[in-house]
Amino acid sequence: MRKYAIITGGSRGIGRAICEKLAQDTDYHLLITYQSNEIAALETLAHIKKLGREGEIIRFDVSNHESTVKALTQWQHDNKDAVVEVIVNNAGINRDGLFMWMPQEDWSKVISTTLDGFYNVTNFFIQKMLRHRYGRIINISSVSGVKGTAGQTNYSAAKGAIIAATKALAQEVAKRHITVNAIAPGFIRTDMTSSLNEEDLVKLIPVGRFGEAEEVADLVSFLVSKKASYITGEVININGGVYS
Repeated sequence: MRKYAIITGGSRGIGRAICEKLAQDTDYHLLITYQSNEIAALETLAHIKKLGREGEIIRFDVSNHESTVKALTQWQHDNKDAVVEVIVNNAGINRDGLFMWMPQEDWSKVISTTLDGFYNVTNFFIQKMLRHRYGRIINISSVSGVKGTAGQTNYSAAKGAIIAATKALAQEVAKRHITVNAIAPGFIRTDMTSSLNEEDLVKLIPVGRFGEAEEVADLVSFLVSKKASYITGEVININGGVYS
């Protein structure tokens, strides 16, 4: 039996940092999902192999139920001895803009990537986890999902819904030794935040800097560990004090 951790959107940014940290801290084989950037996914895979951990990449659109189920079913068929113990729902996109001018496509794509992505991947594995009687589910939310952010009504709605889903699912599966937690990062230095005016925004952050993807990954690694077995249904902010 090979034990796996699946990280959605694991090819870049916070997702890549999580893959590398789990490669360092755990014995899990890593299943790295990506939608389009195969080069970045292969780079992530190369990084974790340099760290002495095994892994593989798998391509599908987490927002598309048929695509997700097809890809994961094929993977499970090819890896009959694989057991997924850890799910990190990290895949997400932003399409920022004022709500009054927001195209329906920008609303639905952001919601479906985060929320349907959570459903499509987690629902595929949840019954297997329950039979296995062990698991760790970690959902990457955002400070926008905790307090709401102007110009991000769609993103805030998606990330806020993930928090509610986290709390509900945690209660359903706790007796089977499965924990479900959410992490709500603030301003983290990644491709997604590269267009922001960091010099102005750091004035809003009590610690006076953007966070690093590796700091989020450290928190994921802790929640994956057995040390976090009594923590479930929680939302952990990692934002330098910008909101708590």
